[in-house]
Amino acid sequence: MRPHVEIVDERDLIWHLAEFDHADGTAEQRNLSYDEEDGSASLKVRFTSDWTRPAGVHQAETEWYVLSGQVTIGDTVLGTGGYWMAPAGVWTPPLSVAAGTEILLFREYGDWHFDLADGDRSGVRPDQRLVVLDSAQMPWIDVKDGSPMRFDLGGTPVPGLYIKLLHRDEKTGFYTRLIKAKPGWREVPLAHHPCSEESYCLEGKFEYNFGKMWPGTYFWRPALVRHGDFTADAELGCTWIIRSDADLVDWYTDNARIVMEGEATNWGPEFPNTAAPRPLEPVRSRSIGRWENPSYQ
Repeated sequence: MRPHVEIVDERDLIWHLAEFDHADGTAEQRNLSYDEEDGSASLKVRFTSDWTRPAGVHQAETEWYVLSGQVTIGDTVLGTGGYWMAPAGVWTPPLSVAAGTEILLFREYGDWHFDLADGDRSGVRPDQRLVVLDSAQMPWIDVKDGSPMRFDLGGTPVPGLYIKLLHRDEKTGFYTRLIKAKPGWREVPLAHHPCSEESYCLEGKFEYNFGKMWPGTYFWRPALVRHGDFTADAELGCTWIIRSDADLVDWYTDNARIVMEGEATNWGPEFPNTAAPRPLEPVRSRSIGRWENPSYQ
């Protein structure tokens, strides 16, 4: 199983040689989360040259979401917001990628291995197929019943969330979707789910009990971890790509309290060379610098 990741800024992660079979060109990846048992992973990939790969089949369920640049799959050209998904064993057309393109790449239930092939591998479920979408051309759908507690920062009820469903497995419920919260959207109670959940922030800002999210921040959370008191930025709102390994069910907890009490002994405002700890913001890597850097707020 993947380790719990909450929260990481992808700029705090190092670049590795990208894991691709049978490809011409160069690319590198940042490992947002990685399952060392079976190779499942969520990756930020940057193509450092023009890149191509012939048709074939993946050994893992594979998804690409285009953050910037251009990806051509078969005869379809995808720009920012482009998305494709291929179940394991389902034939994937030839790919070409322009230098400088950046994507999110998700693998499930397998590693990076890719076999050259002219058609589907035997044993593929009849309902599984290649999905290719331009999410920028898809409408946002109001999630009218998606949240029982939707208020702006002034306490006024507002429609809160909008969705673009990119993929859902009818058998398992595994889904990938884009979610947008309007500016000032808020959901108060803590929630947990009987499934894993992961998210990468695409636009805007967001705060909740584990800290802050802004573009490039990410979490992968196993089932049953409580999280909540969500507040989207009052001016920007927030947009994420979100994935879960089953239909997401919200189990809510009202009036939850996490309390840490005590008296400061050698830290705080009265001590000139120290500062009070900030428990909601993890330590940054030394290569990026302190969280107080305004460019990361």
